Amino acid sequence: MRLRLTPQDSSFYEMFAALADNLVKAADLVAEVFASGADRESLASRMRDLEHACDASTHQIMRHLNSTFVTPFDREDIYDLAGRLDDVMDFMEAAVDLVVLYSVEELPREIASQAEVLQRMAQLTASAMPRLKTMKDLSEYWIEVNRLENEADRVYRRLVARLFNGDYEALTVLKLKDIVDQLEFAADAFEKVANSVETVAVKES
Repeated sequence: MRLRLTPQDSSFYEMFAALADNLVKAADLVAEVFASGADRESLASRMRDLEHACDASTHQIMRHLNSTFVTPFDREDIYDLAGRLDDVMDFMEAAVDLVVLYSVEELPREIASQAEVLQRMAQLTASAMPRLKTMKDLSEYWIEVNRLENEADRVYRRLVARLFNGDYEALTVLKLKDIVDQLEFAADAFEKVANSVETVAVKES
């Protein structure tokens, strides 16, 4: 454990927690969008609001980082973690936006499984952020996120196989593939967040 002789600014922990809480809300919206009878236009608008809030939180972290002399952990790791949390939001928002832009009416039922995995990853991430302050009990978080990312990969492969089995017209396949790709990117981005947390924990141990 490294010794610090000057006070640290603990507000970074609160800002990371706020970012992660928005990811939970976003993942829940993703699940709603893919539910039967959803008002997708309204949900997409709410998702854009969340994405803007996430951008604002990320910029707040960056501004605070530039004006803070002593940080709770390495500056480059704070920058990296904030950026990766923001990436997750961007991918989820893109998936929801594409559903509306492409006017997709019928979605493969397997997409609900993708959304469920993202919800679980978001919840784990949100529960992990406050623990950055003590760096305790974090290993289970990144191990489980890694397992869920593997599960997301399996769901994604089944989805792609379904899209190309001849049940859909070619243009519909392209639209749906674009949407499920964004959801897969979001799952990958959650794993990168977990990797960043693991890096910080190892450095601080």
